[in-house]
Amino acid sequence: MATVDIDLPHVKDDDSHHHGPAKGLGRWLYTTNHKDIGSMYLIFSLCMFMIGGMMALVIRAELFQPGLQLVEPGFFNQMTTMHGLIMVFGAVMPAFVGLANWMVPLQIGAPDMALPRMNNWSFWILPFAFLILLSSLFMPGGGPNFGWTFYAPLSTTYAPDSVTFFIFGVHIMGASSIMGAINIIATILNMRAPGMTMMKLPLFVWTWLITAFLLIAVMPVLAGVVTMMLMDIHFGTSFFNAAGGGDPVLFQHIFWFFGHPEVYIMILPAFGIISEIIPTFARKRLFGYSSMVYAVASIALLSFVVWAHHMFTVGMPLVGEVFFMFATMLIAVPTGVKVFNWIATMFRGSMTFETPMLFALAFVVLFTLGGFSGLMLAIAPADFQYHDTYFVVAHFHYVLVPGAIFSIMAAAYYWLPKWTGHVLNETMGKTHFWLSFVGVNLTFFPMHFVGLAGMPRRIPDYALQFADFNSMASVGAFIFGFSQLVFIYNVVQNVRAGQKATDRVWEGAHGLEWTVPSPAPYHTFSTPPKID
Repeated sequence: MATVDIDLPHVKDDDSHHHGPAKGLGRWLYTTNHKDIGSMYLIFSLCMFMIGGMMALVIRAELFQPGLQLVEPGFFNQMTTMHGLIMVFGAVMPAFVGLANWMVPLQIGAPDMALPRMNNWSFWILPFAFLILLSSLFMPGGGPNFGWTFYAPLSTTYAPDSVTFFIFGVHIMGASSIMGAINIIATILNMRAPGMTMMKLPLFVWTWLITAFLLIAVMPVLAGVVTMMLMDIHFGTSFFNAAGGGDPVLFQHIFWFFGHPEVYIMILPAFGIISEIIPTFARKRLFGYSSMVYAVASIALLSFVVWAHHMFTVGMPLVGEVFFMFATMLIAVPTGVKVFNWIATMFRGSMTFETPMLFALAFVVLFTLGGFSGLMLAIAPADFQYHDTYFVVAHFHYVLVPGAIFSIMAAAYYWLPKWTGHVLNETMGKTHFWLSFVGVNLTFFPMHFVGLAGMPRRIPDYALQFADFNSMASVGAFIFGFSQLVFIYNVVQNVRAGQKATDRVWEGAHGLEWTVPSPAPYHTFSTPPKID
């Protein structure tokens, strides 16, 4: 694609040059406009969030009381597997990519993404990947039933025939992620406004730059491990089959070498969002900008050397357990720096509590709680007790639901006025927040207790002593699930006929993006200021 010299102070923010002659459906199929593609990612993510959520409600309805009630154990296992895969690869990651598509060019003063056609392609292969994945539920033998971590040899020797389609779907999702990451890196490194040095980037841009490098590093590892599965299933190899000289534990090493950085891929952009929102509603600059950047980079680097804390129980050497235990605990340091900086930003600020700020505050409190249970799981001898219980389920849901999901919701409430020109209904937003907040805690907090008491995860039935906490969790799940309908109604109303937004929609704040300790790039002013 030819490069174009653009005189930034005179760039007009109109979308006419992006769509060409296509109208109607063609506009969305062929668009190279970062805003259109960002919107499509977000809508796709919302659809997947609701589908994955319905699967979670099937799981929780089955666990409402002991004794098999609603579904067969085999179907229950398919639901746990598909719920995890859809939420991770279909809801959280595309939502963050959608936010990046919308906001990164706007925040760095670029006219569009660096590779607009690849941007279109990386989106449009996603719906097909998930159609393939979901269609496996209707195949003979049923869909994937081996948990979202698809451990071999369960997923190779004993799996249904649909596992081949599952592998194909994973490959397509991975290709989409890699293309999206390349695009973001190319955009941020090459298309910043004049005068915007790396240490003046808004934090959301920084977190996405680092996330994109993580994606490029680990997605090929996932592709490798599913290809090895394919070979074991169809071509007579024995990578993970002990009978043929392979090693089932090898699968876990490769999977978690992808899987642990993947966890940070799902949370680093959230850190960026929260670092944009808290300064706006505290009416203060972000405390310790450069330390935040270094903390994100440290977390990303450390995420590559802690993978085996997911597999303390496989019988690794003691020195391995000790190394992975201490390396895991070390991640708490840069994470603690970030939490401290957010609190310091709020300290003595003129805080107001609009919906985005409520979600951001819930993020800080509940994500930190999830971090503490993560530290408990990092202690190798203790992990022997917690492993494969509901304590683990409670931990990663506290990190991912109030973490990733709440930050995505916060971003939607925060930036929707900018995207649509309309303000969301604040009363409905607060209703959505409180229902979600109560629902999430009612669902996942009791899981700590049943986990410590020894209730194993991924089992459709349980002993009577776990009944009370499980019924609480199921009620909480339905509250959380149905409260999302308030959010969807609010967004649809906003797009169609919301109240008009002013140019400073969050009154008295610094404006929407430029909440970093640096002058705004000069294209945001009517006349370029002098730059020394």
